[in-house]
Amino acid sequence: MTSGPLRFLRWFYPGLGLKRWLLLAAAGCVLFVNGVTRWLVAEGSRVPFNEYVDNAMSDFGVPLGSLSYAFTAIGALLVFVGIRQWMRSIVVAIAPSAKHNIVDALLDRRLRSGYRVVAIGGGTGLSTLLRGLKRATTNLTAIVTVTDDGGSSGRLQKELGILPPGDIRNCLVALADDEALVTDLFRYRFSEGDGLTGHSFGNLFLAAMTGITGNFDKAVKESSRVLNVKGRVLPATLDTVRLSATLVDGTVVSGETNISRSHAPIAQLRLEPVGAQPLPEVIDAIASADAIVLGPGSLYTSVLPNVLVEGIARAIAESAALKVYICNVMTQPGETDAFTASAHVHTLFDQAGARICDTVIVNEEPPQRLLEAYAEEGQIPVDPDRAALEALGVKVVGAAVISETLTVRHDPSRLADVLLRLIDEHVARRSSFVRLSAPSPAPAKEPAPAGEAS
Repeated sequence: MTSGPLRFLRWFYPGLGLKRWLLLAAAGCVLFVNGVTRWLVAEGSRVPFNEYVDNAMSDFGVPLGSLSYAFTAIGALLVFVGIRQWMRSIVVAIAPSAKHNIVDALLDRRLRSGYRVVAIGGGTGLSTLLRGLKRATTNLTAIVTVTDDGGSSGRLQKELGILPPGDIRNCLVALADDEALVTDLFRYRFSEGDGLTGHSFGNLFLAAMTGITGNFDKAVKESSRVLNVKGRVLPATLDTVRLSATLVDGTVVSGETNISRSHAPIAQLRLEPVGAQPLPEVIDAIASADAIVLGPGSLYTSVLPNVLVEGIARAIAESAALKVYICNVMTQPGETDAFTASAHVHTLFDQAGARICDTVIVNEEPPQRLLEAYAEEGQIPVDPDRAALEALGVKVVGAAVISETLTVRHDPSRLADVLLRLIDEHVARRSSFVRLSAPSPAPAKEPAPAGEAS
């Protein structure tokens, strides 16, 4: 191991990119001090350097009275540039993936002290929520369903035996540092090529990473590191599971895709095989959360599959966190035809227990422009039936949380604002409760009179 003196000498190795900036800062400091002394003492600091500079400036016709201001300004600038570049060299050396803008890096660090939020779901709904929340905190944990058996994800699961990566990919993209570039890259779908047609690059990337690391969980973590993800993304379980539903007419339907296509109401949902175990990090994240958010997303195929994993619903019920369900904006054909908001919550309670949420966010601004287009697909706005919701014992929060572009979806910023306000209130209320319930200190004993035993 290198001894102390030799270790110190390594600071003087060429090419470290540190010494030049320190020297620049030191030179700036000399100029700054000299300028200040010229300003405070008319004849300068009485060092030979001043005489040389004065003579040289006089030769060029520069007024000597202006040197104090010039030296002060130039010195301050050199100190700022030198220290800034020196700090940047250290930051980039320690964390090459960090932003080169030091202020942005410091702000990102500050965000890591934000609320601990666990978001549970899948599909595009979960990624929408994460996209809004990452602006306020990086203490995000996305717990994602792994029951998708359609499209590229389903093909990779069947051909390679890996967990379906599609919903995981969407969450990684939403939490990525450079979201715009990663979105275009990971969502790119091959339109030709033997065996490639229909696959997205993001799914293939996760499949390749799984082959390299030998484990899907490690693949997701390494992908998060490569993409500089703000937060973390966890599959609900590493077990290979399949979604199965019993319809009201007694028919049993297997597979997420088939369940979405069924048009009879669903009576019961389950995972096969039973007993799928969650990741330990999932349970730990739920236990330490300030808020647990279910949805938005397909009730039966995005939200419920997560809480059907052994132990997750129990962990949520036992948590002291704020527990919020974000109700869908539109009904979904084959899953929630004609469902009101209370029907969504009743189904959630029936499948996972009444303590799984205490607050429901519903949209109070029905879409206007796209209503007819959705009606043609058999979709209508979800009725926010407040009275029925309150009868279920939940707090109802109504807000305008949608945006209409090519589709009707939750707006990331609006949804995050509503949710963060609720978390603020919950954390403040919990802190007040802790202070009020803390035992009062025992009164100090009065000193015993002289001569008496204590």
